[in-house]
Amino acid sequence: VQLQASGGGLVQAGESLRLSCTVSGTIFSRDYMGWYRQVPGKQRELVARMTRFGTINYADSVKGRFTLSRDISKNTVYLQMNSLKPEDTGNYICNDYTESGIDYWGKGTQVTVSS
Repeated sequence: VQLQASGGGLVQAGESLRLSCTVSGTIFSRDYMGWYRQVPGKQRELVARMTRFGTINYADSVKGRFTLSRDISKNTVYLQMNSLKPEDTGNYICNDYTESGIDYWGKGTQVTVSS
């Protein structure tokens, strides 16, 4: 299983970014897909996650601002991030939890929000 993430960048507070993660080597529609954020010196934290049934969980800090979606035909999951804040800064890592119970991780894409 391979995950290819893109879409990070440097933006100002209040602006938007859309992250994409394209997956290969798995039956995408059967997997749990999500985004995690890694900040130096802190534990990796869940940002948003979608079950294979389409149920989505968001971290409290991003509810109402971030939207997770997927395009099964493209094996791609998206994270639309609006009204970005400096505290959203971090390395955003795509995660695929397969039907067989294995976690796969992408390399991450850096998001930096300046104030």
